[in-house]
Amino acid sequence: MTLDDIRRLNIREAGNWPLLPKIMILGVLLFLILLAGAFFDWRDQFEALDKAQDEEIKLREAYASKKAKAVNLDLYVQQLKEIEQSFGALLKQLPNKSEMDALLTDINQAGLGRGLQFELFRPATQERMADFYAELPISVRITGNYHDMGAFASDVAQLPRIVTLNDVGIVNDKGTLIMEATAKTFRYLDEEEVAKQRKSAKDAKDKGKK
Repeated sequence: MTLDDIRRLNIREAGNWPLLPKIMILGVLLFLILLAGAFFDWRDQFEALDKAQDEEIKLREAYASKKAKAVNLDLYVQQLKEIEQSFGALLKQLPNKSEMDALLTDINQAGLGRGLQFELFRPATQERMADFYAELPISVRITGNYHDMGAFASDVAQLPRIVTLNDVGIVNDKGTLIMEATAKTFRYLDEEEVAKQRKSAKDAKDKGKK
């Protein structure tokens, strides 16, 4: 059947058309019906399917992540115990309020025991508060020889409590060495002080959000 034969077909006589044109017309109609169905009905279903597939991917990723954590749970628990033990050991090196005076005496005695003379030993009037500890700077000025000062610094480092020497400066005054430094020691906060620090941090955070 040629193209001219198809052009001569009368739509009113469609029932008498040859088989091929009928199949072609039915095919076009079926395509149009499918296209209309996809546009008016199936489109929402396709979108829902895409969302479901995306959600499936996310769930699979979440499952894989949780599975990996579950497999390594024992390792994580062991690491947490080790961290807690290390933290506890460090915390024991911090004195509490009642032990601070004894620690200051230990620092002073460390210098005197090496034959050094304290011209200044002045703890700050106010501590610097952190999350779970307080820092106390102590301004010191001592005189003596180089060897004794080195031994004093070593003795301070070996104290059972944490003490650091900062901003160290040494000058030679006619053969006598003068060392000025800031010794810093730390103490852990009691439960009441920790609660107060947390409240202050929370209040500051809430204020920043406003």
